[in-house]
Amino acid sequence: MNRSILIVICDFLLVSLLAFSSVDINKAVDDNAQKNVKLDLSIATNQPDSGKDLTAVMKLALDEERKSHDQLLGELVRTRQEAVKQQAMLSEREKQVQTVQQELQSREQQAQQLQQQQANLQQQFAAAQTNIQSLNQQLQGSSTEALMSKEKLAAMEAEMRKQMEQAAALQQQLAQLAKTNQIVLNEKQQLSTQLQVAEAEKRSATQLASRMQEEVKVEREEKAKLAEGVKALASNSGALAKEVRENRPMTPNTIFSEFSTNQVDARFDAVRPGLLGEASRHKETQTVLVSDGTNIFALCHVQDTPLSLGNPGTEWDGLTGTLSHNGASLPIGTIAFSWPDPRVVLIPVSPAQARELGSKVYRISPDPFKFQDAVLVGAREGYYGQCKFEMDLSTPEYLKLDRSFLKGLFGKFNPTRGDLVFSQQGELLGVMANGTYCLMLRSFDSVASFKFGNDVRAQHTGDMLSRLYAIVSGLPSKLQ
Repeated sequence: MNRSILIVICDFLLVSLLAFSSVDINKAVDDNAQKNVKLDLSIATNQPDSGKDLTAVMKLALDEERKSHDQLLGELVRTRQEAVKQQAMLSEREKQVQTVQQELQSREQQAQQLQQQQANLQQQFAAAQTNIQSLNQQLQGSSTEALMSKEKLAAMEAEMRKQMEQAAALQQQLAQLAKTNQIVLNEKQQLSTQLQVAEAEKRSATQLASRMQEEVKVEREEKAKLAEGVKALASNSGALAKEVRENRPMTPNTIFSEFSTNQVDARFDAVRPGLLGEASRHKETQTVLVSDGTNIFALCHVQDTPLSLGNPGTEWDGLTGTLSHNGASLPIGTIAFSWPDPRVVLIPVSPAQARELGSKVYRISPDPFKFQDAVLVGAREGYYGQCKFEMDLSTPEYLKLDRSFLKGLFGKFNPTRGDLVFSQQGELLGVMANGTYCLMLRSFDSVASFKFGNDVRAQHTGDMLSRLYAIVSGLPSKLQ
């Protein structure tokens, strides 16, 4: 049954009970109260008034029901608001849960990475153990070699004893020969006596011949003195002429003309892997053949080749090149890097190859300080001019160019690295290491070399070029 209806019925029954109750209740109160009760009962017994009261009670109950309904609605609204708040809190909790899950995944990834690093460390440890075992094996091999060396020493001692025995036998033979020699000497003494008799007879005959020979000897000595005088005069004339030639400086025009006639064209090609296939570099320059009296080289600066010194160095797959002059062409087999400055590149040339090229072989200047001035020739751009070089005690292997004394005679004259420097006698002094300092060539010592070919990957050109770059970096800053 509906709660509102039940309340209304209960209220109606209560009012009816009060209206029809006994009047004995009125006796329990005072007179004034009795009058009032009676008046009220009389009013209550009136039928129309009773209907109004019931209506009032019904309205009151309805109002109570509305209030209860309004309260329920309010509670429902509050409940919905609480539900919305709970839903928002639930969404926030879900976001927090997702965040925690993401952090958990990140931690799991970190744990996997740590496991991977642990595995790598275990592999490195295993490799280290393998290296230790290899070193132990090498140590055992060294011990075996030491034992073999002892056996060789014993064999050598046995051989020495054998040689000593042979020496003793030879000593005995020598003693026997000494006895035989004494017998021969006795026989010789007898023959000597007989010879003295014969010589005494011959002496008188030879005295006359001796006097005649002395006269002939005097005449020959006089003729020999005259011949030596003539030879000495001719030799002095040749030496004097040679000294005049050596001390007479050549003009820059003559030196450059000789260079133009004897220059050798050098061509270099290098290939390495690239992003879109093979990448190649090509360089050409002009140079000359130079000799120290034993070996012959063509030389140039490293910037005139495809190679470059740097860190990291470039790994090349193939290196090829040619030297050509007057139609003759030879393949380059090897290049070397000069010591103490690896920027100067040396290309070995055999005497047969030099004859095939037909180019003049220049000599290294034995006295680079004989003339203060020198002739600088730009091998690539064709300029030349007379320059003054001076010594720098802090760099004894180099000559310093005095730029305040430049006499350009042909073309653009701006000395730069790779230019060739000749003495005024036409001999090669060196190669410009940079725009100011010239490396003097005293020998053809090298610090490294590359063999040319279509496949040079096994030579690890990148590592070698990086080491050469470290050598150049270690030079004083004014030489770099």
